[in-house]
Amino acid sequence: MTEAFGNPGPHRSDAFFLELIDGPQIHLGGIDEVAHAAPCALSRADHQGGYPNRIGAEVTRPAIGTATTYGLCVPSVLWFRRDLRLLDNPALLAAVEAARADGDGRVVPLFVIDPHLWEPAGPVRQEYLVDSLDHLGAAIGRQLLIVHGDPVDLVPHVARTAGADTVHIAADYGPYGSARDTAVQNALEAIDVRLVRTGSSYAVAAGRVTKQDGTAYRVFTPFYRAWLSHGWRAPAAEPPGDIDWWMPLECQGHPTVASTGIDLPEAGEEAAWKRWANFHAAGLSTYDEGRNRPDLDGTSAMSHHLKYGEIHPRSILAELTDADDGFRREICWREFYADVLHQRPDSVRASLDARYDSSMRWVKDEEAFDAWAHGRTGFPFVDAGMRQLRAEGWMHNRVRMVVASFLVKDLHQPWQRGAAEFMHWLRDGDVASNTHGWQWTAGCGTDASPFYRVFNPISQGLKFDPQGDYVRRYIPELRHLTGKTAHEPWDVLGGYEHGYPEPIVDHKAEREVALADFAAIKKG
Repeated sequence: MTEAFGNPGPHRSDAFFLELIDGPQIHLGGIDEVAHAAPCALSRADHQGGYPNRIGAEVTRPAIGTATTYGLCVPSVLWFRRDLRLLDNPALLAAVEAARADGDGRVVPLFVIDPHLWEPAGPVRQEYLVDSLDHLGAAIGRQLLIVHGDPVDLVPHVARTAGADTVHIAADYGPYGSARDTAVQNALEAIDVRLVRTGSSYAVAAGRVTKQDGTAYRVFTPFYRAWLSHGWRAPAAEPPGDIDWWMPLECQGHPTVASTGIDLPEAGEEAAWKRWANFHAAGLSTYDEGRNRPDLDGTSAMSHHLKYGEIHPRSILAELTDADDGFRREICWREFYADVLHQRPDSVRASLDARYDSSMRWVKDEEAFDAWAHGRTGFPFVDAGMRQLRAEGWMHNRVRMVVASFLVKDLHQPWQRGAAEFMHWLRDGDVASNTHGWQWTAGCGTDASPFYRVFNPISQGLKFDPQGDYVRRYIPELRHLTGKTAHEPWDVLGGYEHGYPEPIVDHKAEREVALADFAAIKKG
């Protein structure tokens, strides 16, 4: 489901460390430059060159940078980020209420293509985001205002041009998002506009669940109990059906993105609800048994929808019972990691156990890293996972743990490199879940898996892909092997006859090296 896990090799790591993907995310110029990359509507194919109003007439928008204002009425601005939906959206309701209270009723639906977030997102999430924005735009009558540049400049500009006195958002608790919102708030206050935070991307906002002494939890199970005890609000009311969406500026459209060649799932709120309904009806009851089996369709596949806020976790929780505790815990893992990152924003790049960064002996081996990244290690379960990642922009959570353990404990490379590679390819890439999923497996994070717990890539495959179906699906060189033999081609005559590589390391020997390295840092 919401993968408790989650970009690029070393040449991309700086971008990853900018904190990127905590919101959807090119530098296509500042506020004076219009870039007509694509229409603002949901369906690019339906765009006919203009932005129709409610009665179908063409309207002329002032260009970005034009300081036109509109009378004495007071609309509001709704700044979408990781909440690309209409249902269960408290910030939307607050924006409508504020606009109507001032006698205007118009709401400016805004999305900013932030250069600090767009480029590091990688091609998979860029493509998915564009699709999601298209669907959101269609849902509000092609009135979604998309602008490109720094939100600190653009959000006040849009508010001033519209004559709005409030900008409404869902709170962002990520390191970059929180700092960005504070800077935008200061810029808005300079022009007498308020930034209003209502709700967040989580059932329980980060920082709300604490121990009795007010400190943060570092272990999941007690956090889960406290999270359940804290509880969450019911889903927000449905929005009015007659919202007066309004674009006071010319829409710049979304950036043009090259196709990844990946068959991504359909984006958007409607697709999220459809997927959830199908899983609720056919997969939820067997989730506890099937979620660890990558050879089966046993997960919810909701993680990318949650990543972009196409559905709120509170809406999902409202449809669960105590019989669905296993699935509810997975939602809580997402919230736990968001809380950890909120408390320790430096942990996006720094190990919570600082010894891993200061004292651990890491190996720099580009050839081995490249073999791991491209699924050519000679360990079928690991390679199937990495090939699935590049083929689908997603990887099963059980496999994420195994491939992470292999990079850190068999190839002795730092978790940060693997986390960056994941973030480049994952359609559901979430900074908090990805970062702390990797730290958990590496043994340096919260609720840490001890370093001496090393996933065996062979036995894990035999246990969770017992007939080898998952391996054969992604490794054509092994499709001639039947059943579980696909996990051990070295034991089969002709196992390598279709070009699959032999193992690049001896797992048993590298496990001993990893344990010795960990023993060395424990001694200080």
